[in-house]
Amino acid sequence: MPGAGGDGRPQPAAETGFWRQVVEQLGAALMVVDPAGRILAVNPAAERLLGRAAAAMRGEDAHELLHRDTDGKTLPREQCPLLQALAERTETAGREGDSYLRGDGRLVTISWSASPLVADGSFKGMAVLFTDVTGDHGARRERAAYTSALEDLNERLTLVAEITDVLGQTLETDEALARLGRLLVPRLADWAAVDLRAASGQVHRVTVTGPAGRHAALEGGREHLPEAAQGDHSPLVQVLSGGSPVLWHDRHAAPAQDTPAAARSPLSTLHNDFLRTVHATSVITVPLGSRRQVTGALTLVRTDPAHPFGTADVDVVSDIGRRVGLVIDNARRYGRQRAVAEAMQLNLLAPLPQPGRLRLAARYQPAPVGSQVGGDWYDAFELKDGALALVIGDVVGHDLTAAAGMAQLHGILRSLAWDHTEPPGAVVDRLGDALPAITTVPMATLILARVEGHPHTGPWTLRWTSAGHPPPLLLTPGGRSQYLEAGQGLVLGAPQETGASRPNATLPLPPASTLLLYTDGLIEIPGSDLDTGLVRLRRHALMFAHAPLDTLCDQLLARMPPGSTDDVALLALRLPTP
Repeated sequence: MPGAGGDGRPQPAAETGFWRQVVEQLGAALMVVDPAGRILAVNPAAERLLGRAAAAMRGEDAHELLHRDTDGKTLPREQCPLLQALAERTETAGREGDSYLRGDGRLVTISWSASPLVADGSFKGMAVLFTDVTGDHGARRERAAYTSALEDLNERLTLVAEITDVLGQTLETDEALARLGRLLVPRLADWAAVDLRAASGQVHRVTVTGPAGRHAALEGGREHLPEAAQGDHSPLVQVLSGGSPVLWHDRHAAPAQDTPAAARSPLSTLHNDFLRTVHATSVITVPLGSRRQVTGALTLVRTDPAHPFGTADVDVVSDIGRRVGLVIDNARRYGRQRAVAEAMQLNLLAPLPQPGRLRLAARYQPAPVGSQVGGDWYDAFELKDGALALVIGDVVGHDLTAAAGMAQLHGILRSLAWDHTEPPGAVVDRLGDALPAITTVPMATLILARVEGHPHTGPWTLRWTSAGHPPPLLLTPGGRSQYLEAGQGLVLGAPQETGASRPNATLPLPPASTLLLYTDGLIEIPGSDLDTGLVRLRRHALMFAHAPLDTLCDQLLARMPPGSTDDVALLALRLPTP
């Protein structure tokens, strides 16, 4: 329907106007009814056929207003095939012989077809295409043509809706364009090529899709070619320079002025070689994005001279190009934001200390491409009194703001902890007091731990507090393990009772034991519960408990099941043997 896309969401005014124009220029009479049979809209062809103004029909019951028997009397509703199709929500094609009452009182015999309208899984009514077959000897041909027009229009609307939905599921440019090629070929074209403009002013042919799928050999080695200079009038160059969409036919099927200009640049040469190689007979090239901001070009090719593209195809492909351009622009913006956030995180992950015979290892794994950046971090530093501080934390949120908040907590916590010998819970209490006053962090989880003891000889004691964070895992000699559930308090940012202090926990650390601190990305996988993740982590950790510390960390990350959308921070401490 005009004003809404195939996915049911409101569309920009330009797109709304485009689809309204398609319906208004349709030569066949079109009527849209809601699930109850009330008329929602008619096009000008329907007004002419029925001799009624659209405003007079809108909101009326279609059966009561129009449907009559051959004597002009109103039929019972149970005998109305349109109402039956509405009740069954089924497509009806080529229904003949029904009589409709015109506004001037005359009856017209019609042939009609109807297709259900569905948005977001909800039935919205029917689109009814009908024609006057009274005394028309060519009615059969017209019915076939109008039915084909309706089916073609429905296919185009469905294709645009599918492209909008599929491209909206990823923020990764290459994946989005690969999905686009699979949708366009072979439903709309035999070949599809996408060229993108780079920030350097060069053009990059990123993908070519053909009947057998992606065709890397025709992508020109994915090389970056300079944009052509002025005077190069090839369709691709003109579109990339902000020109209008171009419809081109082979010189044997179109006037000579419609053929591409001779190649005058490496870009033109690459494109024309592609067209010759695939034996193009009809080509559409449209900009990706708007005229004011062209991010690239989409070229669709047909190779059958009997089925060239038409102007209606240009309108549809131009609409697709606008949508793809928005997706690419969003993906590029996201990529820049993600790069900044990841650089911020990695720069804060300072080299780990190695006090005495204690050994530390850590890993940070960004979220998969296409997911948002998180606020996970780890830290380890020696305190003024000789103890070793261990920190693992996760700022709530998945964007650049969360990464910036992580940087704030990282610095503040170091400052609060460095020269204080008080228990970890007291340090985190002061951090919680500072949180709303001097940071932008709404909420975060973390563990602050102190490892006390002589760095060479021990004995060693672990003191810690947890602000709503997953429990540390302790691996001890003999193949034993335990999650340290004690010391658990509320997350940072949650209101606490007045005068209440955060809990602390204390535990002797046996020689040759290993302590693992981690963020929830290591144990939480979509579709799996937390207990399953904890069991999996314990099992994998015990498998490599005697391996070098770096190997242990690498294996824990490598054995994460697929499907994770979160980043992961992991900090491991190993005590020496006696």
